[in-house]
Amino acid sequence: QVQLVESGGGLVQAGGSLRLSCAASLSTFSSYAMGWFRQTPGKERAFVAGISRSGGIRNYADSVKGRFTISRDNTKNTVYLQMNSLKPEDTAVYYCAADHEMEPTTIPQRYPYWGQGTQVTVSS
Repeated sequence: QVQLVESGGGLVQAGGSLRLSCAASLSTFSSYAMGWFRQTPGKERAFVAGISRSGGIRNYADSVKGRFTISRDNTKNTVYLQMNSLKPEDTAVYYCAADHEMEPTTIPQRYPYWGQGTQVTVSS
């Protein structure tokens, strides 16, 4: 049974920071590429950031480049999303996802495992 549990969401003012965490109950966590996605009501789930198995490859949506950083700690089975300079348009439910591939993909349908999501709200 694979479980992904996100934490760290909340309410923050524009310009502030949050750090999201995703703890995975994967016995071979280091064999999964990980991704962060976000979703707002009425819209499809959108790619935010992805990281390869080893952490050597990271990619980002253009809207978050330079502000967000994805990282992982394979000894703790955890992936992180550091979010700085937050904007109201970053408000969404953020999900982490796991894919048994070497490199992350931006396509949500490719990820078989998902967390329950954590709400991030950025006030102006």
